Amino acid sequence: MASTLLSIQVIPKTPGGEDSIPYVDTAIEVIQRSGVKHQVNALETTMEGELPELLEIVKEMQEALIEAGCPSVISQIKIAHYPGGISMDGLTEKYRP
Repeated sequence: MASTLLSIQVIPKTPGGEDSIPYVDTAIEVIQRSGVKHQVNALETTMEGELPELLEIVKEMQEALIEAGCPSVISQIKIAHYPGGISMDGLTEKYRP
């Protein structure tokens, strides 16, 4: 079982005020390529794994956005770290029908 949940919301600054969604899509593609368990939600994406691995993905996301032409990006991150194990399913199962 994973020890960490990390939720991230990227807020890209776009050149000329263009739509930010293509940059958000780029960030999500980095997560998808990583292979970690994740869930995309309307305002943030949550990943499940080990803390060093998840932080490396965050770094890769920042780099990918800059490489894609984004002049700057702010990321809001929430981390739940439980050395004994934690999962998205375990935290949310009581809310499912």
